[in-house]
Amino acid sequence: MKNVLGREIPDYIEGYGKVELFKGAFKNYGLKEKIGVKVNSVKPGEEKLLDSIDDALNKIGIKDGMTISFHHHLRNGDFVLNNVMHAIAKRGIKDIVIAASSIFPVHEPLVEYIKNGIVTGIVTNYMSGPVAEAVSKGLLKKPAIMMTHGGRPRAIESGDLHIDIAFIGAPTADTYGNINGVYGNAACGSLGYATVDAEYADKVVAITDNLVTYPACPIEISQIYVDYVVKVDSIGNPAGIVSGTTKITKDPVGLKIAKIATKVIELSGLVKDGLSFQTGAGGTSLAVAEELKNLMREKSVVGSFAAGGITGYIVEMLEEGLFRNIFDVQCFDLKAVESYRHNPKHQGMSGSMYGNPHNKGAVVNNLDVMILGATEIDIDFNVNVTTGSSGVIMGGSGGHSDTAAGAKLAMVVTNLIKGRLPIIKDSVTTVTTPGESIDIVVTEWGIAVNPKRKDLIEKLSSSSIPTMTIKELKELAEKMTGKPEAIEMSDEIVAIVEYRDGTVIDVVRKPVD
Repeated sequence: MKNVLGREIPDYIEGYGKVELFKGAFKNYGLKEKIGVKVNSVKPGEEKLLDSIDDALNKIGIKDGMTISFHHHLRNGDFVLNNVMHAIAKRGIKDIVIAASSIFPVHEPLVEYIKNGIVTGIVTNYMSGPVAEAVSKGLLKKPAIMMTHGGRPRAIESGDLHIDIAFIGAPTADTYGNINGVYGNAACGSLGYATVDAEYADKVVAITDNLVTYPACPIEISQIYVDYVVKVDSIGNPAGIVSGTTKITKDPVGLKIAKIATKVIELSGLVKDGLSFQTGAGGTSLAVAEELKNLMREKSVVGSFAAGGITGYIVEMLEEGLFRNIFDVQCFDLKAVESYRHNPKHQGMSGSMYGNPHNKGAVVNNLDVMILGATEIDIDFNVNVTTGSSGVIMGGSGGHSDTAAGAKLAMVVTNLIKGRLPIIKDSVTTVTTPGESIDIVVTEWGIAVNPKRKDLIEKLSSSSIPTMTIKELKELAEKMTGKPEAIEMSDEIVAIVEYRDGTVIDVVRKPVD
């Protein structure tokens, strides 16, 4: 048989297989599917830049029932989710599932979309504010699905979570879809949580307020994943990146906890050259980082890396030479953004590289020490960071479960009593992280070591740190506060809590009014 050039070619070649004849240089662009692989070809010279979000929705063909995704690097300063949903709502589209890596108070407009059926599902790693309250009240048609930062990319890569359209807030983008987070008015640093969306969504729309000439370097998300680019006036307020506390606590109790925690780390034997470390952005957690900084100076220890969501305090440790590198999945403050922009030792990573339990090696698996927070802990060391004392959703795992599973020393630091309530209970309201991956609980009154960590118990046995069983810590707290009444919950399930491997570790039920 002959191809379009008149060349005689057999329809089957031994050692090669069945032959598909050449039909012309551009005939195979835009194929829907080829051998089971989706093909979204762009011809040379084809325009990706569109005038508006509405134009993007027209091009893509938004319809009822789609799953659309967003990332949270702008945190409580994000405008992208609200603006996209406003455009979708105007079209009368219904039954949308929002797969946002996190949801913040700024996303309050979602509540109205939930009430009128425009949004019927939410898949997220963390949510707080009005949307979390609406979900807790049972307003969402389907139970929300709460994942971990590592579980989300696992679900997307495996096909458990299929994304029809990913909308990526791009602090800087060029006309062909190359994106970075280090330049522009809304520079937010690493775009680690958006990477998997770009790679696996059926369609990808980059929304930017800083359109630059091609190519936009450095490239964090490549043009090969992006279908369309939309220029808008603003994708968000960079000041909103700093949501919550990112300052070291001045509370004497928190500082005492930090000193005890650092002493435990020292006695564990992990403070040596090559130490790897992660902490959250809470005041007490950062106080542990400050204490560890002083200890590393005293011992002339140079750590391998610090990881996670990065603050200026971790950047200072890098710049001082206390760590050789940083692995950054998101920046928690503008000093971290500046460091990520200029310092090649400040390395970005995807959410999958960070915590996906089913890839060939997540960064969390190489952590020595992880400092964790808690809303509640129970006598089996299970930790709740999903719901508050009222049973209302106020957070989610984020990287909590991922890092607890991977770190050699997973340490919860917390006041023994919060808001006049004991932090340790017989059973937590919601299990976020299983007790088997928690090694030690540190409070201002003393510590409790998980009985399975006999090695740690032995190392701490001769120290002056007050050590108790977890039950003894619980009883001590209850002597001061009394035993609180259990929260009354209905049978209605408003959210499903997935562990990082996709199994269901708990459910959240609607509190009784």
